[in-house]
Formats: sequence, structure tokens, C-alpha cells
Amino acid sequence: MSNGHGLFDGMGFFMPEINRSLEHVGIGFAAFLAPPGPEVIRFTVGQPDFDTPTPVVEAVKAALDRGETAYTRTQGSVELCDAVAEHLTIHDIKVDPEDVVVTPGCKQAVLYAMMATLDVGDEVLVLSPAWPSYDGMLKLINAVPVHVPVNRKNYHPDFNALEAAITPKTKAIMLNSPNNPTGAVYTPEEIERIVQFAIKHDLWIIDDMIYATLVWADYPYTSPAALPGGAERTLTVGGWSKGWAMTGWRLGWIAGPKEVMDGVKKINVSAATHVATFMMPAATVALSLEEETSMMAASFKERRNLIHELLTDLPGVVVPRPEGAFYAFCDISGTGMDDIEFATRALEEAKVQLIPGSLIEGGAGFIRISYATSPENIREGVRRLSDWLNSM
Repeated sequence: MSNGHGLFDGMGFFMPEINRSLEHVGIGFAAFLAPPGPEVIRFTVGQPDFDTPTPVVEAVKAALDRGETAYTRTQGSVELCDAVAEHLTIHDIKVDPEDVVVTPGCKQAVLYAMMATLDVGDEVLVLSPAWPSYDGMLKLINAVPVHVPVNRKNYHPDFNALEAAITPKTKAIMLNSPNNPTGAVYTPEEIERIVQFAIKHDLWIIDDMIYATLVWADYPYTSPAALPGGAERTLTVGGWSKGWAMTGWRLGWIAGPKEVMDGVKKINVSAATHVATFMMPAATVALSLEEETSMMAASFKERRNLIHELLTDLPGVVVPRPEGAFYAFCDISGTGMDDIEFATRALEEAKVQLIPGSLIEGGAGFIRISYATSPENIREGVRRLSDWLNSM
């Protein structure tokens, strides 16, 4: 019961009101991520099915044995920030290690980027469909997500739609390539156009490169920070979760121009102090690994090939060839079902768990499939979907 200001507990006392902005924050994919029974094939979870590489695990154990559990440099150890800056040069991103902050996960790095660049009421262009946390984070800080639909043939940017979305309040554009949920990887030419677009309209670019090591297209991940005019207005965020099989470690990074990174450092000191001290040597070791990360990437590419071949035979389902990350975004409108019905019935009748696209802005009529699972599960899961659809 409410008195108009708080909640009545039935005993004569009232709880103060909570933050009203939370009313507008969704929970993303959570409703369809609950672990099902063992008989169900899960195509829902976006995390590698590999163990964290052994050298990384050994490094964190050694750090604990050395007693590295005290407070330390808030932005991350000198060695770790140096390693992140060196890693970014692979993608032609040049940053001073002093302008790197290691964060409790890539998600936290995205939030820091938004907090450092946006004021209340500022609008951010989000190429949609997009990872739902972007929407939630923007609403938490009382900024405004403006969802701009991508080209439905390949999930790449629609530049006419971007131009049409510009208003006097537009402050930034959010990028994620390779993309979750679509699997699209934007071409170097498209990234160059985005940089020119940002220059024209004086926008910040927040570039979430978390899947940059997982590219299957015949061109690489391209950073806006590597292009003329891009470094001055780009905050690059990434992390260890996807490419190094370290999702539960909660380690990310953010890098960008000194002036805005000084602000990010203030946010980090107030919000988190720093990531676990004993994880820093392990994260440094991870960035030096090549054989382990290449093996994982090669395996995901093989699974991409397998799942795309199998999905194209499903009746009523259309799926562009995924170009990166480990997701296939399937148009299921040809089945005669909406995506919620499709996902619900697939779980109940085929024992396959899927993410319905309408949980995110711009995703209605689509299903997200994660192929971060074994080839055996991929074959069995798609076989079940095929039998189910063909039985109708």
C-alpha cells in the first residue's frame, strides 16, 4: 500500500520511495536465461564453454600465494595498464597507459564511459537491436537511448536512419562490432563513415569491442579510435570475458583521451576503488597468450560454419551468415509465430532454450541463438528444432 510518497508495510510504518528511474529499466534477457533441466539444449548463454587458460589460473594462484590482497593503484597496476595499451595496438589504437582504467567487467567500463560523457537528458544513438544493458545503463543515469534500426538484410548501420535520428540533444553514438545480438561486424568503410558522422554532429563514440578477437568476416574489427578524427572522441571499452574465457572474473578496460579519462578515474575511485589486486597479474598474463586464444577463436569459427549451415534448412527461418562474436540472429517471421511464442514453444515442445528478440528494442520477430556450446549440442539442438517445425 502507498501513501503517495512511500510504501505502507501494514504495521503503521512507511518505506521511502525508491529511485523512480528504475521503473524504466528492464531486465534484458534474464527471463529466458534461467537454467532449464538437463534434458534441454541451451542456445541462450553468451559465454565461452572453455576453461580459463591454465597460465591465467596459475598466475592468480601465485599472486594469492604472494599475499597480493591489499589495496593498490586504483586504475590497475602499471604492468596491467601497459599490457592493455600494448594489446590495443593490435587494432591500431594508440593510448597512453596512463589513460587506461581496468574495471570490474566490461559492463562497468561501458557505464563509466556513459557517466563521463553524458548529462541528464542527453540522447545516445543505439544501433538496434542491441545488447539490452546499454538501454538500462542510459536510463539509470537519466540519459535517453534513441534506438536506430539497422539494415535488416545484414544488420549493418543504416546511415539514412542515423541522420534522421539526430536532434539538438544528441551527444553520443554507441557501437558494438562484432555485435551482440546480431553477429554483424561493421566494415572498415562503415566505421569510417561513423567517425565522419560523429565529427559532423560533434558526438562521442563509445566503442564496445568486447568481441574484437572473434571476427569471421574477411576484414578485421576496425576501431574508430584508429581513424583520423576518431581518437579525440572515442572511448574504447573491452575486457577479458569473451576472448579469454574469463566471464566470471569480471575484468574490463576503458581507454580514451586524457581529459575524459581523468573523469573516468574519478568515477572509478568513487564507485569501485579497483579490481581485485590478485587478479591483475593474471589479467596481464592473459593478454600475452596467443595459442590459447587462437584455438578458442578457431573453434568458434567452425561452430559458426556448422550452425549457419544447419539453420538455413529450418522451414520459415532466415539467418544471415554471422560475421563475428558467437551469435546467430534468426528471422522467424516465416514460421507464422511471433518470437515469444516461438521461444516458449521451442522450450516446451522441442526442449531447446532460445532468446526471443522482442525482449530488446528492434528485435521483434527474431530469435538470438548463441553457438558458444559444443558442436554436439549444436547438431542436436538444431535437429530438435527441425523435427518440431516440420511436425506442424
